[in-house]
Amino acid sequence: MTGAAVAELTILYEDNHLIALNKPAGLLTQPSGRDEDSLESRGKEWIRRTRGKTGEVFLHAVHRLDRPVSGVVLFARTGKGLSRMNEQQRLREVRKIYHAVVMADLPSREGTLRHLLRHSRMKSVPAAEQESGARACTLHYRVLKRSSGMSLVEITLETGRYHQIRAQLAACGCPVLGDHRYGGRSVQCLDGIALHHACMEFTHPTLKTRIAVEAPYPESWPLKMSDPTGNGGGQPAPEEQ
Repeated sequence: MTGAAVAELTILYEDNHLIALNKPAGLLTQPSGRDEDSLESRGKEWIRRTRGKTGEVFLHAVHRLDRPVSGVVLFARTGKGLSRMNEQQRLREVRKIYHAVVMADLPSREGTLRHLLRHSRMKSVPAAEQESGARACTLHYRVLKRSSGMSLVEITLETGRYHQIRAQLAACGCPVLGDHRYGGRSVQCLDGIALHHACMEFTHPTLKTRIAVEAPYPESWPLKMSDPTGNGGGQPAPEEQ
């Protein structure tokens, strides 16, 4: 099943072992324990209603997105699916592609950012090598499009740390649009921040086939490509006037 919207839930992919949902910005991935709405709760309710399940529904997030971030979230529907996807993550065999909109220019049209970051008061901040909790963070980026002083950037993670993309972009002077926590500029029409998990590629836990799940941009997204994965044109787009 692809792209089906049921009760404010957009299903990007679904089978007996996995379900991928498109998380809106502002929604928790998992329940926080304070009876708040979450993508996981919505997914469980959808399974109960459409599959006639009674009692507890098995649904576990393979990964999580920060509350203000939108895009693909993959859930396991079986214990086998969860353990095998966790192993793929541990071996870094899952490819995650994010899109971000920033207001400043990155060091080049494409490149790699490497930082040492540590967790501090609900943020990740630059750290020295000898500091307690300092962890190496690496991401690869390319600028897809520039317009009206904004840049649309494609990001592929090599490591997966707390707030990594947000903190690394802020550390090089390019905070994500709308990300107040890291110095990003406010945008009235934007829900959450301009960071979107556009595509996730992985090997199916039982079929062993390679699968790519894509999520369309939110309606309020400030700078778009016609192909959300950035693959349509091959090369980064030129500057728009």
